Amino acid sequence: MEEKQKETVEKIGSIKEHLAHTATEQLMEFVQAYESDSRAGVQKLVETTRKRFDKLQQEKIRTESLKKYEKEYDNYTYICGIDEVGRGPLAGPVVAAAVILPKDCDILYINDSKKLSAAKREELYDVIMEKAVSVGIGMVGPERIDEINILQATYEAMREAISKLAVKPQILLNDAVTIPKIEIPQVPIIKGDAKSVSIAAASIIAKVTRDRLMAEYDKIMPEYGFASHKGYGSKSHIEAIRQYGPSPIHRATFIKNFL
Repeated sequence: MEEKQKETVEKIGSIKEHLAHTATEQLMEFVQAYESDSRAGVQKLVETTRKRFDKLQQEKIRTESLKKYEKEYDNYTYICGIDEVGRGPLAGPVVAAAVILPKDCDILYINDSKKLSAAKREELYDVIMEKAVSVGIGMVGPERIDEINILQATYEAMREAISKLAVKPQILLNDAVTIPKIEIPQVPIIKGDAKSVSIAAASIIAKVTRDRLMAEYDKIMPEYGFASHKGYGSKSHIEAIRQYGPSPIHRATFIKNFL
């Protein structure tokens, strides 16, 4: 009897191992193979796997819905999404990213960077950088922001990002803005980072790039807490400015009311 129970346990353990090595595309095959097994332990595995598969299908549908504009302009080979991060902070640069995804892009979980956890953004950053046709990043620092204002600095960062692409895009999908001094056709999309997979990908690249930079600044100037607030106007950040004065990366035009 004990030997039979041991054998059963080993068999369920084997099924668990099988599931652990099952690719996401083959989850339903696992369900179909074991759904007739009446043992409670196996049924629990089957149910869990079915839920995983359902969530995966929902994510595929959601991701596909983000390709509306990419499909609308499908006659273009190189469609570029553009977004920026860092218009509002009191310190640090404004960063823009330009991303051209492949036509058959199958990256899941891409979304507006603000809707993703920091860990998920980091994970997706690596996937996007690996799978994108090309990625360009532009950056404009605090002195230039103070000189020309944040809107013009944002346009400048976007133009730099476009110029760094390895291939020339044929159309630009922009998050809300039309970039001056650009001859490539542009499509401004309000809340584009939640409506276009290309813009969402650009938002992730821009956000991770800037967050990493602010974390590096934090190592040099830990008294300001840049790693936590990323330069935005949190209570602790404003208190630090008042206590220590402005740092070399603070935007003078943004912090004058706090000094």
